[in-house]
Amino acid sequence: MKILYVATVVKTHIREFHIPYLKMCKEMGWETAVAAKNDYENPADCLIPYCDAYYDIPFERNPLHPGNISALKKLKRIFDSGRFDIIHCHTPVGAMLTRMAAGKARRNGCKVFYTAHGFHFYRGAPLINWLLYYPAERLLARKTDVLITITKEDYERARHFRAGQVKYVPGVGIDRGHFKHGSPQKAAALRDELGIPSEAKVLLAVGEANANKNHKTVIQALPDFPGLWFVLCGSGPLLSEYRELALQIGVSDRVVLAGYRTDTSVFYSMANLFILPSIREGLPLSLMEAMAAELPCVASRNRGTAELLEGSKLLFRVSDAEDMKEKLRIAINTDCSEEVKRNSERLENYDLAHSLGLIKRFYVESIQRIGDIKL
Repeated sequence: MKILYVATVVKTHIREFHIPYLKMCKEMGWETAVAAKNDYENPADCLIPYCDAYYDIPFERNPLHPGNISALKKLKRIFDSGRFDIIHCHTPVGAMLTRMAAGKARRNGCKVFYTAHGFHFYRGAPLINWLLYYPAERLLARKTDVLITITKEDYERARHFRAGQVKYVPGVGIDRGHFKHGSPQKAAALRDELGIPSEAKVLLAVGEANANKNHKTVIQALPDFPGLWFVLCGSGPLLSEYRELALQIGVSDRVVLAGYRTDTSVFYSMANLFILPSIREGLPLSLMEAMAAELPCVASRNRGTAELLEGSKLLFRVSDAEDMKEKLRIAINTDCSEEVKRNSERLENYDLAHSLGLIKRFYVESIQRIGDIKL
């Protein structure tokens, strides 16, 4: 059996979300491959565990970028010659081009899976999102054998698309134990490394520095919170802008832009609070990690965060800076222990083993040679 994973980028998608799934496929005795853009600053750093073959695809995140024509052609050559049993695509552009290119492969018996990590159209989304993405997703669903959604809102909408099957999986899954019990010694050492006083309160965000993640709003709020440090783990196009903003408003001594890190579990154990100010989210893994680490979680109220933090007193209105500040004050000045405990218990439904089991079952069900598969 051969399976191919497709996503727009390696470092910030394949490596972040799909290594446990590639490992699962290898343990089933399957041959694995990945098709994604090498987004490492040093291309030689692009190493993908549990991957037998890697194809560097020149994806562009803008679906209308002419460079995606080259990506489409390259995908079609790979699909037509690779004889894959399953192609599992992720990310809007990667999934769009995959399904456009996989016609011959499907006619030869290949099953195309698509996991929607959060449709760009959702309740409250800008009209342009509905005009650009909704027709494309609805049309391409017809070229999808199994469409997997990770939020309940997306599932209810996708049920009306004409995909072969529509499934719900509660996120990519989280290894709760990895984040629950951090090392105080490592946390203290990290504070020293970053120059953060041991007595300071640390507000942590984990995610790409882009407009959707909206970290700019957090930096702008820091003058209202003397003594609060803001630490951002993540690379992205807005890091220079954030540095300049922090300098302009006089908070650069309390802003740490840590860049892309692989040791985020230590950052969670070092922090006192977590914030996710995104404009749009699917089912955010960083929020689940913070919940597992038993941090008070301040987040914008949108599709994925509202599902994870149902009933939370720390959800604020999207792009409402004053509401965000108020929720931060509540998190800093009141006892949030009951909410933290409830968040941690809720994560049982989002356990990695559960999500892996569901995906494994869907793979097995999708192909005819069930007796040949090692379970």
